[in-house]
Amino acid sequence: MPNFYPFDCAVITKKQKSLKRQLLSDGTNRIEKKIAVLGGSTTNAIVDQLELFLLWYGIKAEFYQSEYNQYWQDAMFGQELRDFKPDFIFIHTSNRNISRYPEMSMSKDETEELAGVQLKHFTSMWDKLREDIGCPVIQNNMEMPYWRLLGNKDCVDIHGRVRFVTVLNEGFYSYASTHDNFFIHDINYLSASLGLEKWADPLYWNMYKYALAVPLIPEFSFSLSKIFASLLGKNKKVLALDLDNTLWGGVVGDDGVEGIAVGQEVPLGQAYCEFQSYIKAQKQLGVLLTVCSKNDEENAIAGLNHPDGVLRPDDFTIIKANWEPKSMNIEQTAKELNLLPESIVFVDDNPAEREIVKGTLPVEAPPMDGIEKYIRTLDKGGYFEVTNFSEDDLKRGEMYKQNAERVKMQSSFADYGEYLDSLEMKAEIDDFSPINLVRITQLTNKSNQFNVTTKRFTPAEMERTYNSSDYIRLCGRLEDKFGDNGIVSVVIGKKHDRSLDIELWLMSCRVLKRDMEYAMLDELVRKAKSQGITEITGNYYPTAKNGMVRELFAEFGFDKIREDNEGNTKWRLFTEGYQNKNLHIAVN
Repeated sequence: MPNFYPFDCAVITKKQKSLKRQLLSDGTNRIEKKIAVLGGSTTNAIVDQLELFLLWYGIKAEFYQSEYNQYWQDAMFGQELRDFKPDFIFIHTSNRNISRYPEMSMSKDETEELAGVQLKHFTSMWDKLREDIGCPVIQNNMEMPYWRLLGNKDCVDIHGRVRFVTVLNEGFYSYASTHDNFFIHDINYLSASLGLEKWADPLYWNMYKYALAVPLIPEFSFSLSKIFASLLGKNKKVLALDLDNTLWGGVVGDDGVEGIAVGQEVPLGQAYCEFQSYIKAQKQLGVLLTVCSKNDEENAIAGLNHPDGVLRPDDFTIIKANWEPKSMNIEQTAKELNLLPESIVFVDDNPAEREIVKGTLPVEAPPMDGIEKYIRTLDKGGYFEVTNFSEDDLKRGEMYKQNAERVKMQSSFADYGEYLDSLEMKAEIDDFSPINLVRITQLTNKSNQFNVTTKRFTPAEMERTYNSSDYIRLCGRLEDKFGDNGIVSVVIGKKHDRSLDIELWLMSCRVLKRDMEYAMLDELVRKAKSQGITEITGNYYPTAKNGMVRELFAEFGFDKIREDNEGNTKWRLFTEGYQNKNLHIAVN
């Protein structure tokens, strides 16, 4: 299975079965989800290819497919769909499902009414799915028509097909912007990117009722899989960037700062400048930028300070410019950021370096062959696909920089408790609120190391949990004299008479060993006691990533009451007589 973009669609299609066997036997502990696919055209090959890409992302899907072109009937009335209880619904429609286009004899009012009727066909379906099932819905928008009655005027005239599709797409976007848990799969862009003539080859519609050319289905399914992966927290978090011939042309140690190509003076410099602008834009998504370069640090800093460059040393959370193996530097970067290596995308023009790193660490290292292809490779790879975006995402880079300052200050204290007190930490711990549900859901899907159950929540599941009186919910925000860490911890416990069972306990690794876990426990016990709960139980389910919390409940003072052969443990704490454990955080 390809672990980078671009990939060979023909190879994936030809080796589909063997790739599936290979993925299923690789020992990966995958998230299991139910996905309903409601099609306005044939969907079999799309589901087969989608399954492969989801397996590669670490998601094992069970699928339900509607009968051919029964998407609307299934959505509105299908009992089998409702019995399936999907975690996600994907609606695969296209401009083939537009029942009528405007005619030249129609007035402006008549064309607007026709568009309204077509749009209502879809919005009524989306509303019904929201009401009956409530899971996230992913909906294709519509690609442009592959012929135009009015030529270039087709995009302007009220009777034009291009204009009509554009109006419908705008209606889709308006619905998406005003309804949570509704996401657009942008086949309008995808078809343009791949080539509309290839996409809309009528042979595949006439022969097989596929709404796109069959050879492009892997591209389609990969694009779709990125949305599922993003919703389930499979995005990457870090770009580890080489410098020479990656961020600028030439070798700064040999050519000097004045000799490297970056800026507007020469075509090659323009290309590198554009790539630096693209990289810098990633910071707006909360992507962490780091340097991993075989260089003297002095030369690396000088190159980043080139007057015609876009990136500056301050844009990077960590800079590792030395002569150590790059795999070692990337591993160290992951440790310093308290992230797993698999969160990192390594960008280097040297194929040998890429292969060494990939052979050593579970790191993405796409082929960076030719500066003119760099942006396309990273963009199409979808490593940082956005489905939900919070204010904390904007601040992430600064938060990690502040964390580095905290680590630096720690080394000046002999007593760790004195160090914690010097941080002047303040926490806000309270129930969830509508404004922070997006960030809370993100955390449940991204935090793997400090997560006792690794339970995942879709936005719809989190909303149901928030609206239910069966739960005690806590989210914790931590700030100190260096800055605000944002929401860093989430606890969800389900009430059973006088007992509370912890379904989720997670914390961002940015605030490990800062007493935040104890502050959360103190507040959980306080809330539990106020509601008459006498005991709290919790489970630890071991994964390849969460070994650090194996003994968390023991450290909390819980008693182990059960353990099975797979290492799953159950713990219990009586609330009577509990003594607060947080010593260093002022809790509001």
